[in-house]
Amino acid sequence: MMFSTKAEYGVRVMAHLAKADGERPISLGVIADAEGLPLAYLEHLVQRLRRAELVESRRGARGGYTLARPAGEISMADVVRSLEGEIAPIECISSDPDGQLVCTREGSEPCPTKFLWTRVQGSIVRTLNEMTLADLIRPPRTRKNSEKTAA
Repeated sequence: MMFSTKAEYGVRVMAHLAKADGERPISLGVIADAEGLPLAYLEHLVQRLRRAELVESRRGARGGYTLARPAGEISMADVVRSLEGEIAPIECISSDPDGQLVCTREGSEPCPTKFLWTRVQGSIVRTLNEMTLADLIRPPRTRKNSEKTAA
């Protein structure tokens, strides 16, 4: 499954804001320069993040964006859904109003690949739900550090 640049760039914006830890609002221009991303596209993405109540904006000379809540409370599923919509590994799999995954191509015969695609979708969603924005900005642990703490 490939996510679009909306998810890629949006996650990078959110990680940049998380690193700043809400000390002060950060302008999109600063983020665009630091991340090497197009400002016009970020303006579009940040509006989606704002509508999803993941970021807050402040106007004025010292304005910019901050996270709407702590990084540890923002799941990557929240971020990706706000940018991409519902997460589905293939276009024929979608959620019904009750949240059940359905195959739009199923008729009287069960779809032979539905089991595969629903498992793929479940794995992706589970991973995105389990990982928070705070997880992205923590320094990576080396194997030796992990082994020392386990001993």
